[in-house]
Amino acid sequence: MRIEAIEIRRVSIPFLEPFRTSFGTLTHKEAVILRVVGSDSFGWGECTALEAPTYSSEYVDGVEHVLTHQLLPRTFAARDVTATGLASLLADVKGHPMAKAAIEMAVLDAELRAVGLSLATYLGSTRVAVDAGVSVGIMSDTAELVDAVAAFVECGYRRVKIKIEPGWDVEPVRALRERWPDLPLQVDANAAYERRDARHLARLDEFDLILLEQPLAAGDLLGHAQLARMLRTPICLDESIESARDAADAIRVGAAEIINIKAGRVGGLLEARRVHDVCAAHGVAVWCGGMQETGLGRAANVALASLPGFTLPGDTSASDRYFQCDITPPFRLLDGRLEVPTGPGLGIEPCDDALGGRTISSRVVRP
Repeated sequence: MRIEAIEIRRVSIPFLEPFRTSFGTLTHKEAVILRVVGSDSFGWGECTALEAPTYSSEYVDGVEHVLTHQLLPRTFAARDVTATGLASLLADVKGHPMAKAAIEMAVLDAELRAVGLSLATYLGSTRVAVDAGVSVGIMSDTAELVDAVAAFVECGYRRVKIKIEPGWDVEPVRALRERWPDLPLQVDANAAYERRDARHLARLDEFDLILLEQPLAAGDLLGHAQLARMLRTPICLDESIESARDAADAIRVGAAEIINIKAGRVGGLLEARRVHDVCAAHGVAVWCGGMQETGLGRAANVALASLPGFTLPGDTSASDRYFQCDITPPFRLLDGRLEVPTGPGLGIEPCDDALGGRTISSRVVRP
């Protein structure tokens, strides 16, 4: 595809309520949205980077800069741009996987729209709907947490994940287990602990959790392997996995019994599928993580989560988990599941009024 123009748009959508994690409190979703225009098609992409470099080194201001000055000039310089060729085309720019993933999503969306094929079908989907889980932030006290989880259980979510950090771990989990002995429950530490906390984290074993997600620093595979040998609760890696090779290494050293796949974190949907394939070959379960995406990123996540190796509910919540009004038609929870889009490409696109109302800047870049 010959790319004629790329629109870079910044949007800001307030959350229904603040979402607190160990790396900060989020009050709104600010995202970089791309629209690629080719000679015979167009496509949408979303960058999953946060407003500040707290989850990873990428952040929206930096994403816009590297897109403008490094990635898009290389993309325009190619006479024929394909989603499968983008990784090689942009390989000399080190890092920036989320920014690269946004370009890949938009190009892939355009390619699939041109031939009338859905993203889910292209990736290898085996489902028409995916089980939806919900992620719950750190609360002021356990009573508030129990009330919040009760509302999500009432909505029909098939799994609950809560954020934990030192000082907010064992007792919140205990409160939930006392209320819901059989609730599918997991916890996410976002690398808030150290190796010396192993004995404390082992106290979580009594609660029959699905998994303990990313307890240690992203680069500490050996620490996670040691922790996995000490705990009965399965260790799941998130921030540690930036490629299919990382996944293979983590499995080889015993650092991960489960892996959370985020397309943005690994550089795009195509690498995410490769991570899925590596894990499937080793019998390691995977699930789809989330970054409070708009409907564009959510559509991509739901398509990805419909692959056969995604055997655990992901953070594929309905749109009204976070937003009163998304920039796309909303994803709705139906019997604890989200339907997989079947239209060409992402199968969804922004509503003009909603997109315009949430836009804080927009510009078009041409070759």
